[in-house]
Amino acid sequence: MSRRLRVSATLLFTGLAIAYLVWKIDIRETAEVVADANPWWFLLAVAIMTLTVIPMAERWRRLLASQGMREHLPWLTRAYFVSYTAGQILPTSIGGDAVRILETSRRHPARLGAISAIVLLERALGGAATVLLGAFGFLLAIGRYDVGAYLWIEGAFVIGTIFLAFLFFSRSARPLLRATAPLLRALRLERPVRAVYDGVHAFRDRPGLLISLFFFTVAIQAVRVLAIWASSRAVGIELSPRIYYVMGPLFFLVLLVPFTLNGFAVREAFFVSFLGNVGVDADQAFAAGFLFFLVTVVMALPGGLILLWEGLRRGPRARHA
Repeated sequence: MSRRLRVSATLLFTGLAIAYLVWKIDIRETAEVVADANPWWFLLAVAIMTLTVIPMAERWRRLLASQGMREHLPWLTRAYFVSYTAGQILPTSIGGDAVRILETSRRHPARLGAISAIVLLERALGGAATVLLGAFGFLLAIGRYDVGAYLWIEGAFVIGTIFLAFLFFSRSARPLLRATAPLLRALRLERPVRAVYDGVHAFRDRPGLLISLFFFTVAIQAVRVLAIWASSRAVGIELSPRIYYVMGPLFFLVLLVPFTLNGFAVREAFFVSFLGNVGVDADQAFAAGFLFFLVTVVMALPGGLILLWEGLRRGPRARHA
C-alpha cells in the first residue's frame, strides 16, 4: 500500500469516526461529565494498566530466552513503557512494536528476523487470548445484553486467528506461501517476510511454551479489561463488570488495527456505539472512552521520562567524544 493511500485511508476513518461522534454527543454535556469524573476510579484504571506491563514484559522475556536471547525483566519493562510513548504518535500498537523491535535488535545484532517474529508472535498470543476472552464474554452476555451485532466482528477475528495459526504453524500451508513468493519478490519483501515466518515457525516445536504463555496472556487480558470498567465507573456508568468482558476484548482487538493515529476517535466511537446498545447515554460513553485515552497518555509518561533521562545522560558523553 502506497504512503498516499495509507494517509488517505487514515484520514477517511478519522473523519467518519469524528462525524459519528459529533452526531451522537453534546460536547458541552460531555465536558461536564469528564470534569465531574471520580479521580479514584481513574487512578485505579491507570494502576491496572501500568502494573500489567510487568507480566507482559515477562512473557516477552520467556519468548526471547527460548531463542537464546537473554534479557533482564527491568530492561524489557522499560522497553514496553518506551513503546507506549511511541504509540502516542504512531499508529496504535504497530508503532510501539516497531520501537521494541528496533531497540532489541540493537542489543542482539543479526537477530532482527527472530526478534520481529517474537514480537509478532507475542502480539498474536495477545490477539488469540483476547478472542477466547471475548467468546467467554458473549456466553456471559447471553440473555442479559443485546450485543448481537458485535458477534460478527468477534467471528471475523476468530476466523482470522485460526487462519494465521494455520499459515505460520502448519507445514501443509507452505505450498500456499510459496505461491506468494513472486509477488513478495517484486515488492522487495520476500527476505523480511521469510525471516519473520521462519522465526514464528520455529516455535512449532515448543507447544508447551506457547500453551502456557497463551493462558498467561488470557489472565493478563482479563485483568486489563477491568481498567475499562474502572474508567466507566469514573464517569458514573454503573454496569456490572460482566458487560466489559464482552466489550473489552472487542475493544482491544479493534485497537490492534491501525485505523488512526493512537486510535484517535475510533476508540471513543467504539465506546459510544457499544455502550449505547446497553442503554448508556452517549455523553457518558464518550467520556468513558476519553478517560481511557487519558489512561494511555499517563502510561506513556514513564517512557517519555526514561527517554529524557537517557538523553541527558548521553549528552555530556557524546559531547566529550
